[in-house]
Amino acid sequence: MTGGSLGQRTASYGSLQLLNNNGIVGKPASSIFTRKPSPKMLLAGSRDREKQFLLLVFCKFLGRRRVAMLLLVGLPLLIFTLGSYVLDKENTSLNIDEHIGSLVPYVSQAADDPAALMISRVKDTQKDRDSSTEKDGNKTQRPSPPAAASLIKRVVPLHHPCENFAFPPPPPPGLRRPGPRPCPVCYVPVEQAIASMPSSPSESPVLQNLTYIHDENPVKTETHGGSDFGGYPSLKQRNGSYEIKESMTVHCGFVKGSRPGRQSGFDLDEFDLTELEQFHDVIVASAIFGNYDLIQQPKKISQAARQNVPFYMFVDEETEAYMKNSSILDSNKRVGLWRIIVVCNIPYNDSRRNGKVPKLLLHRIFPNVRYSIWIDGKLQLVVDPYQILERFLWRENATFAISRHYRRFDVFVEAEANKAAGKYDNSSIDYQVEFYKNEGLTPYSEAKLPITSDVPEGCVIIREHIPITNLFSCLWFNEVDRFTARDQLSFSTVRDKIMAKVNWTVNMFLDCERRNFVIQVYIVYCHIMFMGRQVLNINPITSLFII
Repeated sequence: MTGGSLGQRTASYGSLQLLNNNGIVGKPASSIFTRKPSPKMLLAGSRDREKQFLLLVFCKFLGRRRVAMLLLVGLPLLIFTLGSYVLDKENTSLNIDEHIGSLVPYVSQAADDPAALMISRVKDTQKDRDSSTEKDGNKTQRPSPPAAASLIKRVVPLHHPCENFAFPPPPPPGLRRPGPRPCPVCYVPVEQAIASMPSSPSESPVLQNLTYIHDENPVKTETHGGSDFGGYPSLKQRNGSYEIKESMTVHCGFVKGSRPGRQSGFDLDEFDLTELEQFHDVIVASAIFGNYDLIQQPKKISQAARQNVPFYMFVDEETEAYMKNSSILDSNKRVGLWRIIVVCNIPYNDSRRNGKVPKLLLHRIFPNVRYSIWIDGKLQLVVDPYQILERFLWRENATFAISRHYRRFDVFVEAEANKAAGKYDNSSIDYQVEFYKNEGLTPYSEAKLPITSDVPEGCVIIREHIPITNLFSCLWFNEVDRFTARDQLSFSTVRDKIMAKVNWTVNMFLDCERRNFVIQVYIVYCHIMFMGRQVLNINPITSLFII
């Protein structure tokens, strides 16, 4: 294709005008073909033929293999770029304001921009109030919305280094921001974060003693859901587990064996069990099952964290075999900062469901840990663990923190999105949502404020291991074990049932804040074909993009 065949877009964004060979906007095609070509046009045509000749010589000199390698490098980048713009052009839909839950039109460039969302909400509220006054002639004053700055500004202890921190203003109108992006987060220095760690555990409302059901021969008494590993809790037992008392005994996985990891399903080596019983103030944990992800090394980790915060990566035997064959697993069972824990006798056939065991039941695997940070195996940690804990737990006086989904706030909408994406069997999703609906689950609305979302982005969980958060994690796991492995669908049901009984809540922070301290690695598979044949005798090429 020559340069003279390209078109030029006008300011109307979509109108394509033809160019003549001098790069000047020309007349329609019918008049172009009736014109006699000028000497300059003939000269330009000869130059184009010369360029084509040079391109052919270039390709012949390089050879097909080298040209193919250039394509392999360029095509994934092109796919990624085009994909970003596709995300930016999604249809307008109703969304919930990430701060206060009001319905606003979704605009991708402001999806993770709290300031833009709040300003939009304030303007919309003012417009509604003005139109209502004009229509009814009613002078009754509706409450004015809070000023944007007052809601954006963080509420932190007096003289805190971040007390004056506020999100930056939204980008100018028309500036394109493809897809969700990180937003600024104010962290204190690592030394100050460590100094702010509470000296004693947080108070656990009502619940003080939590123990777990042990059953060597669990029996399935109901037709739907559950597993041997989870112990098949009945609906009666499930409902009773939400009656919060001072002392409770509940199902929480690992129902068999003398202790979690020992003949219980999800079994661990005795040497690893001894390691996991050690006391730690803070741990970071992750998992890869089915050799599904690539291990990402944490960055910007302080010397204090390297010495005092262990990083544990749970893998199955399949993933361990790959690590050994790739020579990335050393003799100390380490891959960089990660200490590899191999799991045998995994309880489920689904790798994603197996991943829910360490994700939700860390308090059972690590009985002597105060705080934990869970990150999915696809993520790379790029902020020090102490700074994350200070920002999302200690500064907020919270015991459990998780980011809300960057776009969806309603379980019913999340269920439909899961079905559309083929995340799980549609009938199982429908059954679960209908079950919750019959229990009283309603679509998200402003009536649920101050709760800002019913749908988490569950790839990061930050928590303090105290009885009430341990109970929440157990009951959340039981829902995942009984219904689908899509933990976003069951999160709000468990949270709301516990909140109805005790004074406890979850810190659901902005997804753009989560993207500040973890980044995701996307894997793009490209299979290049050239001239009707495969150019390179290789398997599909894997290219990595860090977003």
